[in-house]
Amino acid sequence: MKSPAAASADLLATIIAATRRIVEVRQEREPIAALARRADQMPTRRGGLLAALVRSDRVNVIAESKRRSPSRGVLRPEYDPVSIARGYVEAGAVAISVLTEPTFFDGALEHLQAIRAAMPVIDVPLLRKDFIVSEYQLLEAKAAGADAVLLIAAALEPRALASLGAHAAGLGLDALIEVHDEQELDVAIDAGARIVGVNNRNLRTLEVDVDTSDRLIARIPRELIAVSESGLRTAGDLVRLRERGYRGFLIGERFMTETDPGAVLRGILEGCLNTKDTKDTKVKA
Repeated sequence: MKSPAAASADLLATIIAATRRIVEVRQEREPIAALARRADQMPTRRGGLLAALVRSDRVNVIAESKRRSPSRGVLRPEYDPVSIARGYVEAGAVAISVLTEPTFFDGALEHLQAIRAAMPVIDVPLLRKDFIVSEYQLLEAKAAGADAVLLIAAALEPRALASLGAHAAGLGLDALIEVHDEQELDVAIDAGARIVGVNNRNLRTLEVDVDTSDRLIARIPRELIAVSESGLRTAGDLVRLRERGYRGFLIGERFMTETDPGAVLRGILEGCLNTKDTKDTKVKA
């Protein structure tokens, strides 16, 4: 009988295999040259995610829109990504992460396209969150209106990670390179990462440990933008990690199980402000 860790490792491999097959099918339907022409027609908003995360006058939350997760199943039976994104923006999200992986997350590129079509009401950077393994997916992201893509160090060989990061930059897309241990962090840095996402969820065990963010921040060069991902639930979590050096926070499941995701985000951001005001008062006293 396989251990939970082995089963999870198999899950990651299964997702990657399914993704490669999906890309093959899509490329048969639309050759890469035709997709590249569509991508070229989209405006480039180079550096949008990076610019959103460098601001220090606010708490920078990348709010995620997803219907399902492999670990918890369906999070939101009634799923309206545009309405969710609009609520996030009104609440103060600096960017929106959109799950586009179809088999395990019930995502679709059409969700991202619909959110981008809602501009100017939703005028923040959009991150395509998927298991990106090929240049074709980068072109899909650009053609759908994304400003940035997620690249997962655990899912890619170091050379492929560096190559996809360079291709993304060539298309005007920011790359958030996700890691969850010291070895993957070193690979991300060697690949030229400018935005590093520390995933507190171990992709090989599916366990969440926020101490991962505490452990890795000391190894992230100060000139890079550090983003903490997964397992963040309270204003206190964000305030503590921000003090450690994180510039952004990617939060999804915490919101997706709530009736009004935007209202929950607003409450957390207000809690961060109240915590800061309390600390400032104590210092002045």
